[in-house]
Amino acid sequence: MILDTNAVSALFVGDNNLARVLSGSPRHQLPVIVLGEYRYGLKRSRHPKALESLLDQLERESDVLPIDADTAAVYADVRDQLRRRGTPLPENDVWIAALALQYDQPIISQDQHFDLVPRLRRLGW
Repeated sequence: MILDTNAVSALFVGDNNLARVLSGSPRHQLPVIVLGEYRYGLKRSRHPKALESLLDQLERESDVLPIDADTAAVYADVRDQLRRRGTPLPENDVWIAALALQYDQPIISQDQHFDLVPRLRRLGW
């Protein structure tokens, strides 16, 4: 299961509904984009040290998914499909969607716009 940034945030506050969704997967996938988004958010946080410690632990316990040439090819297809349908997504979410398709994993997210990506599975909580 690929964690979106809002899933990481919910995980860190102990959301029980999210915990139930994640319970079936012993190890999670964490896109490098999500790490960047969350670390950027820490720059504005009231509790940066505590949250950074949690993020460091999650990073150690997860499979971090890098962007590579295969991801770039999937990204181009996804972005083109969305453009043709007139349903653009935020840029970072297109990369996250590309990783989910590349690795054939669902995205754990509350962002319903992921549902616009063909063949992508999104699990909310």
